[in-house]
Amino acid sequence: MAQLKEIASQVRRDIVRMVHGANSGHPGGSLGCADFLTALYFDIMKHDPSFNMDAKNEDVFFLSNGHISPVFYSVLARAGYFDIKELATFRQINSRLQGHPTTHEHLPGVRIASGSLGQGLSVAIGAAIAKKLNKDNSLVFSLHGDGELNEGQIWEAVLYAAHNKIDNLITTVDWNGQQIDGPTDKVLGMGNIGEKFSVFGWTVLEMNGNDMDDVVAVLNKAKSLTGQGKPIAIMMHTAMGKGVDFMEGTHEWHGIAPNDEQLAKALAQLPETLGDY
Repeated sequence: MAQLKEIASQVRRDIVRMVHGANSGHPGGSLGCADFLTALYFDIMKHDPSFNMDAKNEDVFFLSNGHISPVFYSVLARAGYFDIKELATFRQINSRLQGHPTTHEHLPGVRIASGSLGQGLSVAIGAAIAKKLNKDNSLVFSLHGDGELNEGQIWEAVLYAAHNKIDNLITTVDWNGQQIDGPTDKVLGMGNIGEKFSVFGWTVLEMNGNDMDDVVAVLNKAKSLTGQGKPIAIMMHTAMGKGVDFMEGTHEWHGIAPNDEQLAKALAQLPETLGDY
């Protein structure tokens, strides 16, 4: 567990440095999801960094809220999908690391273009059905923002997955209560998201997404509940901007870059554990 926490700290350093270097990007949600994605790629999922789009007998992950690409790119690089030095090209002209992940760039680890919110769950369901048809017992994971759940397509997919017993799917909602225009309950209140998934026919778990012990425990529990006729939804409670005190808990850091002074303050709070790129 200590190793996972060290990796997550380095991932957070990567995030703030990447966004600062590009003077553009989305640090808030990326920092909040660093523990989750670290646990997923370094402990929970069965995956191969040599990367094959077919992903036969591999677990697969779909990032639906593609604006948090900094955390995704950092974790992929640290997990061996591509050289960590490439992180320095984030959002640069002709870089494979665009602001939202794209398949056109052929970046290992990226299976769908994402960032147009609401679509990732439908894609994940399709992949899960394909695995069932291919008699492939590996799992499909997806991640979504709570603000993304304002999109109607999400709820069509939620209904479809339950009705069709897509029980090889583990979907996580980053329930941080913030989106680009402000607190989610002020933009468009969603009420109790977990209860909604439950009523729609999903098995629902709760998780502290910024406690690595809880993240690993709940993800393992979710895996144990697959194959029982219901899709799994994890309500992951996080703080936007987690790990950097002046970024935590506010939508103001959803999509702006730190200046030089702010970067220095952020890095002072995040131990360098694996070496910066």
